[in-house]
Amino acid sequence: VERGYYVFLPNPRGSFGQGLAFTSANRRDFGGGDWRDILAGVDAAIAQAPIDGNRLGLMGHSYGGFMTMWGVTHSTRFQAAVAGAGIANWISYYGQNGIDQWMVPFFGATMYEDPAVYRKVSPIESIRNAKTPTLIYVGERDVETPAVQSMEFWHGLKAMKVPTTLVIYEGEGHAIRKPEHQLDQRRRTVAWFDKYLK
Repeated sequence: VERGYYVFLPNPRGSFGQGLAFTSANRRDFGGGDWRDILAGVDAAIAQAPIDGNRLGLMGHSYGGFMTMWGVTHSTRFQAAVAGAGIANWISYYGQNGIDQWMVPFFGATMYEDPAVYRKVSPIESIRNAKTPTLIYVGERDVETPAVQSMEFWHGLKAMKVPTTLVIYEGEGHAIRKPEHQLDQRRRTVAWFDKYLK
């Protein structure tokens, strides 16, 4: 905000705080209604504030990191993105995460029973569409969204010749907790947006 950016923090379907029906509204629909909610919110923000719709950034962490990866593979609307601890590939993630099978109720089946539904919502499946310069960061010891997910997306972006940087914070888990790493992550984020949006 101090650098002149408007910041929009959406609460799309699937989020907490608006009742069980709202929280359940994106079951078997990751990257569907939740993504449309985010885009509708961006449109509403542009309509109400002096925002340049040609200079938009996208960022998120955890599920927001997944949504950022989804966004850069399903839209060219954003000129820069920062994906923190996201999920690039729900198929490989199924066997990599350390928090077991939390996603089964959302997908309606295990990955072994219905791999197609997991593949359909994996950003890596649409990596050929990516054009948005994307900074990626993750904690080295993240068991919720393991670093290999961020690495997989980074490799895909590099293969598509999309400007990208990957930062893995040593000793960090799902949340970046060390003050020096928090500061570094914030500085890198602002510098990334300054480079591509200003």
